[in-house]
Amino acid sequence: MGNELRNKRVAVLVENGFEQSELVEPKKALEEAGARAEIVSPQSGKVKGWSHANWGNEVAVDRRLEDAKPDDYDALLLPGGVMNPDKLRINPRAVEFVRHFVAAGKPIAAICHAPWTLIEAGAVKGRRMTSWPSLATDLRNAGAQWVDEPCVVDNGLVTARKPDDIPAFNKKMIEEIAEGVHAGKRHEGVASR
Repeated sequence: MGNELRNKRVAVLVENGFEQSELVEPKKALEEAGARAEIVSPQSGKVKGWSHANWGNEVAVDRRLEDAKPDDYDALLLPGGVMNPDKLRINPRAVEFVRHFVAAGKPIAAICHAPWTLIEAGAVKGRRMTSWPSLATDLRNAGAQWVDEPCVVDNGLVTARKPDDIPAFNKKMIEEIAEGVHAGKRHEGVASR
């Protein structure tokens, strides 16, 4: 990888219980492509990951959610895990943070259970997406077209199913962030919620 993402800032929105590989590997790929990836969280200090069936490592929080300004970022990464997006989707500040990226047409990369937060933000209607299989009905009920594919791109929204899909996810995430704002493809109605 080179400098495809030089001068790009990416917010990595997480809570305790994020799936460790779904944060660590995409963050590393972003940084290797030249981006500055910042951990944004409702928590301060550190957040703890989940690794398969056990607690994983902690990562330092770069910016508290209450201090983060969506306008300061070019893109958003939403790692999965079950606990992480479940906590984020009931946090009004986190949901509003996500809505900003959707309404602005900025690239968003969401893996595994992370689309739960996108559903809460009203960001999936009419979008072609994938996720961990247990979210298929949730996404369909929210108006998305769910498909069982390793990685799906829909106008700047990159989704993947699980850790095995991370290589394809990382590649498409970097491509979409390099393209920048998807002008004319903003998700209507999200900002007004």
